[in-house]
Amino acid sequence: MPSTGSPFFSPSRRAALIGLGALTVAGCHRQAGTRPLRVSITGKGDSDARLAFESAGIKPDFSIQYSEFQAGNLVVEALNGGSLDLGSMSEIPPIFAAASPIHSFRQIAVVRDDVNNQAVLVPRGSRIRSLADLKGKRIGYVRATTTHYFLIRMLQSVGLRWSDIQPIAMNVSDGAAAFSQGSLDAWAIYGYPIQRAVAKDGARVLKTALGFLSGNYIITAHEKALQDPERVAQIRSYLKLWRQAFDWTTVHRTEWAKIVAQSVGVPLPFVEDALNRRTENRRLVPVTDAAIQSQQQVADTFAAAGLVPKVDVRPLWDNRFNDLLAQGA
Repeated sequence: MPSTGSPFFSPSRRAALIGLGALTVAGCHRQAGTRPLRVSITGKGDSDARLAFESAGIKPDFSIQYSEFQAGNLVVEALNGGSLDLGSMSEIPPIFAAASPIHSFRQIAVVRDDVNNQAVLVPRGSRIRSLADLKGKRIGYVRATTTHYFLIRMLQSVGLRWSDIQPIAMNVSDGAAAFSQGSLDAWAIYGYPIQRAVAKDGARVLKTALGFLSGNYIITAHEKALQDPERVAQIRSYLKLWRQAFDWTTVHRTEWAKIVAQSVGVPLPFVEDALNRRTENRRLVPVTDAAIQSQQQVADTFAAAGLVPKVDVRPLWDNRFNDLLAQGA
């Protein structure tokens, strides 16, 4: 069990996590008697593998059990709690987990993806016009996620420190409510909550994460899954299918935009704009020294800010799927 002395792994957070993770359990059942591969879904719309599989007509021939999460830090908790086999997240949550006595997962693949759909928003009519104007302001963010990291980097870029703002850690739903109600001066957030806030509340994008995030996102697997030949075979199959789904959404971007807009409840033009402004198309790539060094730089940034101890991320990585991943790199 992870240490209960750490707020990242507190009992109350774990109880909330279990309730959240159980919101959605769905899968494709093909092979009777096989155990389902337990997979995380983080966010909605174009980050939802179920939606991409269905849209592309992909039907796995093994059972998959999906669980929904609002952020990657919760996915890490689920992995450490043994309730997931495979999860996806940014570079950041594993760093916070690595500072804990327990981290029962390995990072097995990298997804290259967009960084423009991560941003700092300000409300309609806000006088905040630059990052320097964030000094002293109440800023919502999601702890131990990309928002935590790019907010630190953005502040540093204009000579500000974490202590120069009033950072307020909150989950995505609470952040959306607080921002909509005018309780925040700015909100660091990712995904389609950006488009919802722009469309419904007249929010303005102050700055995207372009230039502050690497574009690397991480696929993680539980250690026990990697010790189980049946699980390893399922993970290999899932990665192949995921790549097919990524390719389909890239080739069929117009159709995909309509599907995503309906799924997330955001007007189509806002979704089309988000997809058209992507810094790169989503793709699976192998574990490389460059990817490991990228995450180490992120870890060093958090350590320098006094938010985590100094950690070495290299032991978190496992390159056993590189042969498969290199085929589509």
